[in-house]
Amino acid sequence: MSNQVNSLRKGLTVKDLVTTGIFSAIFFVFTLVGGLPFAPNPVLTFYMPMGAALLCGPIYLLMVAKVQKRWSVTILGIIMGIIWFATGMHWAFSLGYIGMGLIADLVAGAGHYRNKAINLLSYMLISLGGIYTYVVFFLDPDGWASTMLKNGTEKSYIDTMNASAPSWLLVVIIAGTLAVAAFSGWVGGKMLKKQFEKAGITA
Repeated sequence: MSNQVNSLRKGLTVKDLVTTGIFSAIFFVFTLVGGLPFAPNPVLTFYMPMGAALLCGPIYLLMVAKVQKRWSVTILGIIMGIIWFATGMHWAFSLGYIGMGLIADLVAGAGHYRNKAINLLSYMLISLGGIYTYVVFFLDPDGWASTMLKNGTEKSYIDTMNASAPSWLLVVIIAGTLAVAAFSGWVGGKMLKKQFEKAGITA
């Protein structure tokens, strides 16, 4: 246990930062692959966080296993937030990833980044980063629409979203994203079992 704590205190090395950067890039690509089929359609766009969570579980868990230090997951969340903001997404989408990245980091750190169940929970939490734009959409539809219109989204797209979004859909988005992330992380754990054992990840 003392070795684990000392490892956390050492901080990120240049190698750790490079590893985090590489995995963040792969994480973003897999997020696009999973989420983009939903994004162009104003009826299906609400399911984008679920699609994004489907493929990234193995990537996230492998990054945590390789780095096993504080701030790596936070950096992932910050990188995701910056990229999404730069591509014209709603500010809540960006802040969601940054905030949930920090929370996910703290959760994984509670298990010293070596506990499978806690790391899986951590992945489920960071996967919620993409839901916050929809939280704002339901809580403040006019403000959300105003921001997205300024970002270049067509009014017809927003009108279709409003017409196809019952109030209970937000619960489906949250629950569905958590369920898909749990499945992705579970599959990732099976795929990377040998890598986890080598890294000292416990059950």
